[in-house]
Amino acid sequence: MTHLYLKAAHIIFIVTWFAGLFYMPRLFVYIVEAHGKSEPEKSIVLKQLKTMASRLWFGITWPSAVVTLCLGASMVINQPEWLSMGFMHIKLTLVFFLYLYHISLHVIFRQLQNDVVKYTSTQMRIWNEVATLFLISIVFLIVLKNALSMLWGLAGLLAVTILIMIGIRTYKKFRKND
Repeated sequence: MTHLYLKAAHIIFIVTWFAGLFYMPRLFVYIVEAHGKSEPEKSIVLKQLKTMASRLWFGITWPSAVVTLCLGASMVINQPEWLSMGFMHIKLTLVFFLYLYHISLHVIFRQLQNDVVKYTSTQMRIWNEVATLFLISIVFLIVLKNALSMLWGLAGLLAVTILIMIGIRTYKKFRKND
């Protein structure tokens, strides 16, 4: 029974963590674009967006990432036989890279809080989609486990990536026509 409670809580915190991972880069897009505005709009908008980003990052995203990690580790300790399953090695590798992505967002967050803009809004839009690719990969892997052929899984991920890039390009063209 303990395992089921851990699993339920783990899923809840994954959802809240991903909410932050999805919205944070979107705020980065808006912050980058706000830097191109004239005063006083620039200062007003930047102050609000930075406040929103800070509250999301430290109030939801980081705590959810830590709790997700603790609950995931607790589940593995509770069910150590999972570590003998091939799909779990792949999942843990993806999760490791997901945490690296999270840390990369933290670096960008700090830069933008200090008014250091190194990326365009388009680059931030693309970086925003990385969390989507992680989510799709991890969910399909966990749900299908060994039934998922690695080749088909990679082909599907490539197809989703291509569709996302087409969507970003289409949006960029549409936006330029405004």
